[in-house]
Amino acid sequence: MRATLFDLERTIRQRRDADPDQSYVAKLTARGRAKIAQKVGEEAVETVIAAMASDRQGAIGESADLLFHLLVLLVDLDISLDDVLDELDRREGVSGISEKASRKGD
Repeated sequence: MRATLFDLERTIRQRRDADPDQSYVAKLTARGRAKIAQKVGEEAVETVIAAMASDRQGAIGESADLLFHLLVLLVDLDISLDDVLDELDRREGVSGISEKASRKGD
């Protein structure tokens, strides 16, 4: 994986406590976790709409927005990108059906 996501994560961590008038990350963070999560949902829906329309460029742009907002949410939850990648590593080689069945309550 390119360092881009790790660089972006670091930038988000640096900017979350900045002046909300000067930083979108700070402004979004100041609005609270529910607003951040809402933005993740909006970007996910926009990604799906672009995909369903076979809009390749739109899907690329919306996916970038989705990843950005997901990283803002993860930082707000104090979850690192490494934490998520570790979970993906843990799941490597495990059937998706088996992995899902192993979760309690799913």
